[in-house]
Amino acid sequence: MRRSPGRRVLVAAVVVVGALVGPLVTAVPAGATEYPSWQDVQHAKGNETAKRTEVQRVKAALRSAQADAAAKSQVALDASAVATQAEADLQAAARTATSLQAQADAARATADRARTRAGQLAASLYRDGTGDQMTTRIATTKDPNQLLYQLGAIDQLTTTWSGVMDDASVAAGTASSLGDQARRAEAERASLAAAAETKAAAAKAAEDRADQAVASTQSHSTQLYAQLASLQDSTAETERRYAVGRAVAAQAAAQAAAAEAAAQAAAAAQTSAGTPDAAAPGNAYPSTGGVTVDPAAAQAYARSALPSYGWGDDQFGCLVSLWTQESGWRANALNASSGAYGIPQALPASKLAAAGADWRTNQDTQVNWGLAYIKSSYGTPCGAWNHEMSVNPHWY
Repeated sequence: MRRSPGRRVLVAAVVVVGALVGPLVTAVPAGATEYPSWQDVQHAKGNETAKRTEVQRVKAALRSAQADAAAKSQVALDASAVATQAEADLQAAARTATSLQAQADAARATADRARTRAGQLAASLYRDGTGDQMTTRIATTKDPNQLLYQLGAIDQLTTTWSGVMDDASVAAGTASSLGDQARRAEAERASLAAAAETKAAAAKAAEDRADQAVASTQSHSTQLYAQLASLQDSTAETERRYAVGRAVAAQAAAQAAAAEAAAQAAAAAQTSAGTPDAAAPGNAYPSTGGVTVDPAAAQAYARSALPSYGWGDDQFGCLVSLWTQESGWRANALNASSGAYGIPQALPASKLAAAGADWRTNQDTQVNWGLAYIKSSYGTPCGAWNHEMSVNPHWY
């Protein structure tokens, strides 16, 4: 669901995370969350007022835990993208340093060959093929024709020698310049290598913190959904699906309002500037630790989930086309320009947290969010695909 640059800024700024996943900017640490006990739930079931209060308490605990995990996952995603870019910069710098050094070596070899050739020509100025000094032969010859020949040979050799010496001088200067550039490039490569190592370590630390928060949140979420089911006489899966549906619907409503505002702003900007927004660049694929990237498995899971949204298999082709264009069905697809992430290209990425704390690494969680988003915003995958293809740049 990529947006043009103008839209991305506004959408990212105003999107409100839905019913269970609250705003992530001021996330409460999971350790500070007070989780309701089963005893609390049982006591509340005997009184409607107490039951409603306990339901809100359980939902608040869910929001707190999920917000903390979502915030840490976003930090991990950002750190991973930074580390991946740092590694790419390092590789480019290494290629540059290697190329410059090779060019400097080649220029030095050229200069050496030119100097050797110049020496050989200089020797020829004093000797002819018989081994006699050419100046001696010129001084002693009595044949005018021989004299003219010798003088012409000297003039030709002198001209050639001068040209070769010029070539040697140019090659030597080029070698010196390239050598300086190669040394600077190597220093830059060394600096980038240190930076890449630091950023990779930071990304790993962020991923570890996110993994710990996700594991804790998932553990507590299982119990909290079960408590909601007990309080409301349903099932944990029903409560989870309901919560995800409400959260994504709230996100979609906020996004629609933002898109309308963005469209108005873009129209005003285009009127004044006369230039439409450029198309979004393609996705990058950061090496995010723990991410499952299996497009075939993701498609199989999505296909199996279609009936639960009331869709038939006829919708699957549209879904495949939609997410193939958006992300190639890769769970680590990241639009470096907008920050859209995952198989459905949620923008901002943290909106995926509505479907589960493991949104950064779990492709099934991303699919769940994407299907709920399509249901809320377009009704069907084909509806979303038709919209995708009706606008340029493409988005849904």
